[in-house]
Parts: sequence; structure tokens; C-alpha cells
Amino acid sequence: MNRASSYDKGSLSLAGTVAMGTGVMIGAGIFALTGQVADLAGPLFPVAFLLAAIISGFSAYTYIKMSNKYPSAGGIGMILHKAYGHSVMTGASALLMAFSMVINESLVARTFGTYTLQLFDVSAASSLVPLLAVGLIVLAFLINIAGNSVIGTISKITASLKIGGILVFAGVALWASGFSFEAASTPDAQSGTVTGFFAGVAIAILAYKGFTTITNSGDEVENPTKNVGRAIMISLAICLVVYLAVAFAVGSSLSIEEIAAARDFALAEASRPALGNTGVIFTVIIAIIATSSGLLASIFAVSRMLAMLTDMDLIPHKHFGMPGDIQRHTLVYTVVLASVLAVFFDLGRIASLGAIFYLVMDIAIHWGVLRHLRDEVGANPAILISAIVFDTVALGAFILIKLASDPLIIWIAFGAIILIFGLEILFLRTRKTAAEKQAHKH
Repeated sequence: MNRASSYDKGSLSLAGTVAMGTGVMIGAGIFALTGQVADLAGPLFPVAFLLAAIISGFSAYTYIKMSNKYPSAGGIGMILHKAYGHSVMTGASALLMAFSMVINESLVARTFGTYTLQLFDVSAASSLVPLLAVGLIVLAFLINIAGNSVIGTISKITASLKIGGILVFAGVALWASGFSFEAASTPDAQSGTVTGFFAGVAIAILAYKGFTTITNSGDEVENPTKNVGRAIMISLAICLVVYLAVAFAVGSSLSIEEIAAARDFALAEASRPALGNTGVIFTVIIAIIATSSGLLASIFAVSRMLAMLTDMDLIPHKHFGMPGDIQRHTLVYTVVLASVLAVFFDLGRIASLGAIFYLVMDIAIHWGVLRHLRDEVGANPAILISAIVFDTVALGAFILIKLASDPLIIWIAFGAIILIFGLEILFLRTRKTAAEKQAHKH
């Protein structure tokens, strides 16, 4: 078995990196999460997207500072290793990030299936949804095998198509509504609670966390010490504009109750009043492009992160007789796990797991840099503390809401976190014992 991880340094241009980052964000953020955010935050759901962007900007500060100093493929694993060393905290937190990314892949894949079936007037509860989701995951795997140049080219083309298409959808929907905001003006609409609003923000943060895909690309980006940070900020800015345009467009066409009822395919439903079936078809085509490219970029990033953790000897690795290097193997692990999640979890629960895992990991990143690295990388402690506070408030509100509406997913999330830390403790102890025995023999 070849345990080496082969990285193609400087193979991603700034434009290609931005396209990859926006590909992950827009693939999940718009089509999978708009309805869920509106359901939690009420008529203020566009503000929830705005606040989530601000919080993500504070979070991005930490990643940019670290990437500027230590650009590396699998960058989040690198940040944690710099902050916590070869420890349980490093391995477990990195696995939380990896799992949140795999969860995002299953979320995007199921969204692809849900929107595609709107073309055929098939229920979103159909068993065809997970089947289509798994098919897309396999296709993304095959494209990833083709190499970085193919991924970069596809990402740039699809980014232009979907961003342009979404903005056309938003403009037409707003024009058809006379620029009124139906979600806020519906007589029966009730403003979301403060807790509900911040829970909506927690879900909306998932719509921006794709910027970590750029961090994980590290030194595969041209001139990474400058372009990683530039790509992150450009991607966040593009996505904020797109998200706000879509949020107001959806709110101009549907009431909060209607958005909640169609939350897994809210954009397709929102296009119906303005453009009828033609609008639905147009929106579904854009959704297919967006989710496909988003999944492609996410698999690209998470496989490299897992490969780096294996190189660091923080997670176990088995090749199961597969040919190729470790990077190829982690691609296989990624698509298998994403496929399993896509089959057994619905969109709401997938998003809930992703939000909890990501926010817990994000807090660990900021805390580690604050405690151990802020002087080394020149980070402002006030910004790091603010990022921790914002994440904690959003996570706390989300847990409170879900404990009332779907406590099972909270216990699944907490159980999974405990299991991840427990297995990491066991793995590192086993490796340490094996190393001590080997040293004793010598």
C-alpha cells in the first residue's frame, strides 16, 4: 500500500479556488437550507442569513491567519495540530470537521434528489430521493479521481451558471411580486422567538461554512499565503449577496407557512407564482447544477483532510485491498459514509447534525488559536473571543430548539461526539503502547 498523500501544489488558481468555495456554499446553502432557516427564524430569516455571514466572517479570520502562516492541504487538521499538538483534542476535533463535511455532502446529495423529482411531480418523500443522492455521490467520486485540473474547470463553469441563474430567479421573483415581502406581511405569520431566530442563524451558518473547503485546499492553491485569504473573503461576499437576493425573492412569493411546508424545495415552490411550471423547471435545473458542483468540491476537500490526519497518525487507516495512494482511499471512505447518511437521514436531521458538529469544532479552533497561537500568527484576541461567543450563542439556541422539537437528534449528536472522542483516546493509547513495545524490543 502506498501511504503517501500526493498533493499537486499550486494547481488551483484564485478563480478556481473561489469557484470551489462558492460551489460548496451555494450548493447547500440556498437549495437545502432556505426553508429550514425560514421555519426557525420566521419573517426575519433574511436577517438570519446576514448575521450568519457576519459570524462566518469572524470565524474566517482565524482560518485566514493560520493559512497565511501555515498554508497546507488538509488545513483544518494542520490548525488543530499546531494548537493542540499530537493529542486527542486534535484528532477528535478534526474528525468532527470531517464528519460535518461528509454530512454536508449527504445534505447536498439529498437536495439534488429532492429538486430533481420536482420535474416529475414525485413526492419528496419518495425512495427515489436517496437513490438519486447516492448516484450523484458516485459521479462526484469519479470526477474527483480525474484530478485537480478537471475539478477546477468544472467548478468555474458551474459557479458562473448557478450564480447567474439564481440571481435571474431572484430578480424575476421580486419583479413579479412588486417587491413586496409576503413572508412578513402575511396576517397569520408570527414572528419567530429570539431563540428560534438564533437557531435559524445556526443553520444558516452551514450555508457559509464551505469557506473551510478553501482552507483545506491549502498549498494546492497558487500563492497560498495571499490567495487562500482572498478566496475566502471573496466567496463569503458573493454568497452573502446571492443568499440575501434569494431570501427576499422567496419571501416575496411565499408566506412563512408556505415556505415551511415546502422547506426541502422552497426555491422551486417560490418560482411557481411568478413563472408557473417554467419557473419550476428553470429553478430545478439550477439546483441540479449547484448541488452537483457543491458535492464535487466538498468531496475534494474532505478526502484531503482525512489523508492529512492519516499522515499525522491521528486516525487509523485500512486499504482493504484497494490500489492507489492514501488520498484515493479516503475518497472512497468519504463517498461511502456520505451515501449511508443520504439513505438513512432526512434533510432536517442531516442539517442538525452538521450544524452541531461544525460549531463545536469551530469553537475548538478559535480557543486553540487564542490560547496557544495568537501571538505567533498575529491574531487579535478580541476577534477570536467574539467568534467563540457568537458560535456558543448560536449553538446553545439551536440545541434548546431541537430539544423541544426533535430531542433524538440532539442525543444522537452528543452520543456521536462522545464516541468520536472515546475512539480517538483508544487509538492514540494503542499507538503509544505499540511504539513503547517497539522501543523496548530495540
